[in-house]
Amino acid sequence: MIRNDLRNIAIIAHVDHGKTTLVDEMLKQGGIFRNNQQVAERVMDSNDLERERGITILAKNTAAYYKDVKINIIDTPGHADFGGEVERILKMVNGVLLLVDAVEGPMPQTRFVLQKALELGHRIIICVNKVDRPDAEPARVVDEVLNLMLDLDADEEQLESPIVYCSGRYGTSSLNPDSQQDTLFPLFETIVNYIVPPEGDEKGDGQLLVSSIDYNDYVGRIGIGRIERGTFKTGQEIVVCDYHSGLTPYKAKMVTLMQIDGLKRVPVESAMVGDIVCFSGCTDITIGNTVCAPSKVEPLHFVKIGAPTIEMRFMVNDSPFAGREGKFVTTRQLKDRLNKELLKDVSLKVEETEKTDTFIVKGRGEMHLSVLIETMRREGYEFAVSMPKVLFKYENGVKMEPMEQLIIDVPDESLGSVMEKIGSRKGELVNMTPIGSRKRLEFTIPARGLIGYKNEFLTDTKGEGVMNTLFIGYDEYKGDIVRRFTGSLVAYETGEAVTYGLFNAQGRGPLFVGPNTPVYEGMIVGMTPKQEDIVVNVCKKKHVTNMRSSSADEALRLTPIKRMSLEEMLEFLGEDEILEVTPKNLRMRKIILSNMYRAKDKYGNKNN
Repeated sequence: MIRNDLRNIAIIAHVDHGKTTLVDEMLKQGGIFRNNQQVAERVMDSNDLERERGITILAKNTAAYYKDVKINIIDTPGHADFGGEVERILKMVNGVLLLVDAVEGPMPQTRFVLQKALELGHRIIICVNKVDRPDAEPARVVDEVLNLMLDLDADEEQLESPIVYCSGRYGTSSLNPDSQQDTLFPLFETIVNYIVPPEGDEKGDGQLLVSSIDYNDYVGRIGIGRIERGTFKTGQEIVVCDYHSGLTPYKAKMVTLMQIDGLKRVPVESAMVGDIVCFSGCTDITIGNTVCAPSKVEPLHFVKIGAPTIEMRFMVNDSPFAGREGKFVTTRQLKDRLNKELLKDVSLKVEETEKTDTFIVKGRGEMHLSVLIETMRREGYEFAVSMPKVLFKYENGVKMEPMEQLIIDVPDESLGSVMEKIGSRKGELVNMTPIGSRKRLEFTIPARGLIGYKNEFLTDTKGEGVMNTLFIGYDEYKGDIVRRFTGSLVAYETGEAVTYGLFNAQGRGPLFVGPNTPVYEGMIVGMTPKQEDIVVNVCKKKHVTNMRSSSADEALRLTPIKRMSLEEMLEFLGEDEILEVTPKNLRMRKIILSNMYRAKDKYGNKNN
C-alpha cells in the first residue's frame, strides 16, 4: 500500500538557521490556525529553556495540510550536543528538509545531520532560508551544499535534489532565487511531489518502532513512533520486544492511540502503516523498543546512538546551606530523577559510584549537561556537580581523546589573539577563508581544550566572534593543557558579606557576591588573576572606636560584581571545586571547606 495522502519529513539544520520560525509559517499556511488566531512566535519551542536560549532542545512532532495531503513535520535540534535527538528521529521519516542560511552556508552541524540522513537513504530537499537578508548569497550557498553532499558520498538522485529559496520570517518561497512568491506553496508542492510517500503492508501483522518517549501524569509513559506494517487499534493487545538489548518480549495493551494534528494529539480508533502515532499503556516502554501484534513478534533494528564524550559527577549537596532552598534533596530523589531522564534522553548515561550519594553522568557536551542541570534546578532539585571532564579511551595501549572540529568567524583585528589562545589549547589550523572583512578559521582541537574557552573567545573578539563545534572522533592524546590561568578568592568564615569586608577583598580581583549575601567558609566569592587561591574575609566589619567619624564609611565604593551564568560557572570550576545548585542560587565552593584542612591537604601532598 502507498499512502499518497501522507508525507513524513524532518527539518534539519545548524543552530540558528531558522527551522522553528519556518515551521511556524508552515503551520499558519497549512490550515492549523484560524485566520484571526493569536499565535506565539516559535510556537514549537514550548519548553521555557528553549524560549530563553533561542534554541531547540527536544525534537517535536507537528502536522500541516496541503490540499489533500497531511504532512507530518518533525522540528529537530540544531545544536551538536542534542544530536542523539536527530539520529533517532530520522528513523520516523521518509525525507528531510535541509535548511541552510543564505549567508552562513553549511556549518558543522549541517554536515553531521546531513550525513545521518544520507546514510539512511532519505530524499533531500535543499531549502536556502533567509534569502531576504541584504547580504544573502544563495548561489554560493547552493554550491557549498552540493560540494558538501559530494564529500559525504551522496548518490546521483540525492545530488539532483530540488532547491527551494525561502524566507521563514515572511512566509515566502520560490524555486527561483531572484523572485519570491507570497506563500510557502512552492515549498509544499516540492514536499508533496518529491518526498516518497510511506508504503507498506497494511494487511500484515502490526509492527511499530518507538523513536521517542514522552510522559504524562495522567496516562504515564507515551511511546511515539511510525507504524512500519499493519494496523493498530485502541485497546489492542500488543507485544513489546527489542532488537539490541536482549529484552524478553512481554505482553501489554495499547490503552490510548493518538495521531498528531497541528499542535494537538487527537485520539483515534485505529492507525495504519506510515502513520506517526502516540500510544500509552506500556509502563516500561523505551526508545528503540518494537511494538508488534502477538501473531508475529519481529523486532526492528534501531540506529546506534553516538557515545558520550564528557562526564560530570552529580552528588547530594552537603554544604552548610544544604536543604534550605530545594524541595528534592536526598540521594533517592536525585537517583530517581536521573533515571527518569534516561528514559527520554538516549545520549545520556548514568553510573553509580563507590559513594552512594554520587553519580557519574555522561553526555554529549557541556550544553547537553547544563540544560539537564538547569531543568532539574527549576523542578526544585538541590544538588552539587563537579567540573566537566572529557572521556578518554585506550586503543592498543595508546591513550585516545575526543577531538572537535572548531569553525570560527572572527574580525581581522582579533585574529592574532584568537589563534594564540587556540594554539595554547593544542588546536591545529586546518583551513582559513576570507568572508568580507572577517576570516573563517577551521581547527581540529581536543574537546578538553574547549572547556572554559567560549567566554575568553567572546572577550577577545569583543563579542563579534561566532564559534561552532562538532565532535569528529578520537585521536591520540595531545599532551597537557593549562585550562585555567586564574585562582579563586575563598571565604574565610561563615556569615554575611558586608561592604567593609568586600571593599578590602576587591583589590585581590573581581568579586561574585555583593553586600548582605550569605557566605560560608570555603565558598568561592571571587577570582584572582594569580594561579593560586587566596582566602579573604568578606564578613569582616569595621570595629567601632571612639575615633570613628560619622562619614568614614561613605568613601567605600564597591566595583560591580561579576555575575556568571551556569555555563560560565561550570567552565570556571577547578579540580578541587564543585558547584552547589539550588532552585534559588548557584554557589561555587571548594570540595574541602575548611581553610585549615585544605592547606594541610595541599602542602601535605606537595611534601609527599
